[in-house]
Amino acid sequence: MPVKQTVPFVLDAEGTGVAQRLVVAGEHEHVFTADTYPSFGGQDAAPSPLSYLLGALTSCNQVTGSLVASGLGIAVGTWSFRIQGDLDPSVIAGGAEGNANFERVSVRVEVQTDASEEVFETFQAETERRCPVTQMFKRSGLDYTSEWVKTPLAR
Repeated sequence: MPVKQTVPFVLDAEGTGVAQRLVVAGEHEHVFTADTYPSFGGQDAAPSPLSYLLGALTSCNQVTGSLVASGLGIAVGTWSFRIQGDLDPSVIAGGAEGNANFERVSVRVEVQTDASEEVFETFQAETERRCPVTQMFKRSGLDYTSEWVKTPLAR
């Protein structure tokens, strides 16, 4: 039986108003900033936390999908994503009762691969099953849909 391991992800943040400077700890320190739209009190000087959240969904699918593809013995090339998250701002901005989560998130993934149709279906299912960010979205109770499209691998 394999030994369970835990990998810590550590981030420090500091800010004023609604803007933040975030630092990812580790061997290579990464710094990024977050702000929000003026309608939420920001200056729109950096992506909003919700944009980063949707970006995390694309990136995590690509990382996880690359691991899954390796295990399946298929080649993948370019990934293209289009994600839309629909948010009712009445809870976060207005204090209304309810869930501040996205109401729905739709994902479209186009990936270049040499996989057969059958293997591509396994690739999609395994990527979504193993992707931590996809699982966070799916288990949050929002309406989550995804469409995966296989395109020819560029040679």
